[in-house]
Amino acid sequence: MRNPMLLVVLLVLGLLAALGAKSMLAPLPKTRSVPQATEFHVHRAAARLTELLGDERPHPTDSAANDAVRERLLYQLSEMGLKPQVHEAQACNENLKARNVNCARVRNVVATIGPATGKHLLLAAHYDSTPVGPGAADAGAGVATLLEVAYLLKDRPLERPVTFLFDEGEEVGLIGARAFLADPLSRQVDSLINLEARGVTGSVNMFETSVPNAAAVGVYNRAVKTPVASSLSTDVYRLIPNSTDVTTFASRGWLTLNLAIVGNETRYHSAGDSIAALDLRSLQMMGDQTLALATELAAGTPSASGGNRIFMDLLGTELIALPLFGGLALLVALILGLGWIAWRRGSLGRAAVTVVAALALAALIAWVMQAIVGLLRPGTYWRAFPLAAYLAAYAVAIGASLAMLATLGRALDADRLRAAFWLIFVLIGALLATVAPGGIIYFLFPALIVLIGMATTGRSNRSTERYAALAAILLLYLTYGVMLGMLELLSTDGPIWLFAPLGALLVLPLLIEAKPLIDNLSGKTAVAVSAVATVAAWAVVAWMPAYSADRQQRLTIAHVTDAAAKRAFWSVVNDGAPVPKAFEAAGTWTRGKLPHSDSKRWLAAAPAAAGIAPPALQLLSATTAPGGRRVSVRLAANGAHGIALVGPKDAAIRAAGTAGFVRPIRGGDDDDRYAVRCSGRSCDGLVLDLFIGKAAPVEFVLVGWRPGLPPAGAALTQARPRFARPQYSADETIAMTRVRL
Repeated sequence: MRNPMLLVVLLVLGLLAALGAKSMLAPLPKTRSVPQATEFHVHRAAARLTELLGDERPHPTDSAANDAVRERLLYQLSEMGLKPQVHEAQACNENLKARNVNCARVRNVVATIGPATGKHLLLAAHYDSTPVGPGAADAGAGVATLLEVAYLLKDRPLERPVTFLFDEGEEVGLIGARAFLADPLSRQVDSLINLEARGVTGSVNMFETSVPNAAAVGVYNRAVKTPVASSLSTDVYRLIPNSTDVTTFASRGWLTLNLAIVGNETRYHSAGDSIAALDLRSLQMMGDQTLALATELAAGTPSASGGNRIFMDLLGTELIALPLFGGLALLVALILGLGWIAWRRGSLGRAAVTVVAALALAALIAWVMQAIVGLLRPGTYWRAFPLAAYLAAYAVAIGASLAMLATLGRALDADRLRAAFWLIFVLIGALLATVAPGGIIYFLFPALIVLIGMATTGRSNRSTERYAALAAILLLYLTYGVMLGMLELLSTDGPIWLFAPLGALLVLPLLIEAKPLIDNLSGKTAVAVSAVATVAAWAVVAWMPAYSADRQQRLTIAHVTDAAAKRAFWSVVNDGAPVPKAFEAAGTWTRGKLPHSDSKRWLAAAPAAAGIAPPALQLLSATTAPGGRRVSVRLAANGAHGIALVGPKDAAIRAAGTAGFVRPIRGGDDDDRYAVRCSGRSCDGLVLDLFIGKAAPVEFVLVGWRPGLPPAGAALTQARPRFARPQYSADETIAMTRVRL
């Protein structure tokens, strides 16, 4: 073959181009300028959102700014002829994934359309934001969607009631959802559509369902024309610490579908979550899907069907679903069939080792390269251009696979390597099934195509098998590859190296089919090509700017007063990069923790802040109870907008809350601290009840926070880099003390 080196280089570049383009395959509809009267009107919804958010100030729970948003929400609902009600409660809610109870005074807005009797369909979105951003997407997009859907459905003949819930307190612990469950109206609900966001652009992903999921998946499949959903994402979501209102609602067993915009998380919970940044195509997709689902479910609740489904979308055109049991049975059959063929071909030895070595080497090299670049430029240095970092990981995957095929697997033909790869592929699917069984959907159909090809081809002519393998690789790219693109969106903070072995599963089968071409290179040449591709790709990552106007660095500043220690600190929470050079004028910065948090941050000595005092509490009662003690305290905010009572990991707090909402603490790990928090104006004077499961007194850190910095903080805010902003929490002033209960 003439010039095999050039052909291999072109193959590598083609694979990188395909891996970079896979995210573009996810559907994102065009906005409709002149929709039909019965269709979702995205521009009208955007206008509602603009009016709702006003000057786009942050509007956290139980704040004057949120009062203003609620009044505008009530006005819009009334203007379209609905009769909204405000349901107010001082409520608390447990965190099922941490040792927390969170409290606040919330005011849920509820409006119902349709007949007066029957089980209700509930459509929900929260209208509070974090203290750091306007929340245009999270969850302003959901609120605007519900307003437009309510407008479109209000005059239609509905088979049953449809209730719209705009709840408060989601951002501080899903408190509005807990308050709604105490509302008698919640007893009339049997179905839920919840709207959320973790970004400002991209496809709307259906990422959570009720369990078992067969009925919910069936509704979604029938109603939605451009499905973007995966049972892998629903399984993974249950394993991570994130929560939405659905986490609280789940105890009722409602048929549930949870939808979210997930593109560009760097703007999430920051000032970047603005109306200008919200992609109207994403809002269009959310509106179309919500309207379709609401129309389907408003016609009646589907009959309960047991069992779980595994599912994935095919480029947003079809939802492929099958029973979990059937998927597991097919997986076992594939393992047996491919295992038998691999054994017959002698693929269980060196061929299998070659495949495993390629995957392991990809992971190792990518981890090393990420660490090396991280030493040169600490922090999330890929934040501005994440695609470059993912392509660097995929370059490692290609290089490691190419090197292993040209060295360890040099004496092996494609037929033996093909059998080894697809057997290992389905075995990885079986391993995944132990933690996220929904993920096996990506491992079934490509392997089935290959197995059929292997079973129907002759020994003397493998052409049918090769064509089947190429067809399987194409299907793998259109399903597993697109899923990797979605996973990239959810992995803003990494780990980037993990995408090397994940990408190797995508490129390795194609390189195996190109084995005759690779055999024209010497092992040294193949290794050299791999090394050059890897170093070049990571050099690009190291050279590109870490942050940009669109994708800024997280950098939150706080002034912290520790009254018990009589010390004050500056605190900077960022991505682990060194503090900006200009910050060094404030003092010597070191990495450390504060008494109330296990999160590492940069700390420097700070001048005392005049007029800032920590919150206080008054012990109202302490009585012995079976298994521990019951303690009641009254909080005094002393100007704080939020208060937390933080206990050590052995505090053994079994329950906490306010009257009517004393909630058990059931989540978290043994290494987690305990925390009881209150957010908003109503914390001042709040009475908290705690059940502590130990007789000895417990020392708590009592923390209060308020937005903004003291005057001395102006120098730091002015020195903040151009492409840096607070995220997840605002710049704030914190004061703390210690109490024994």
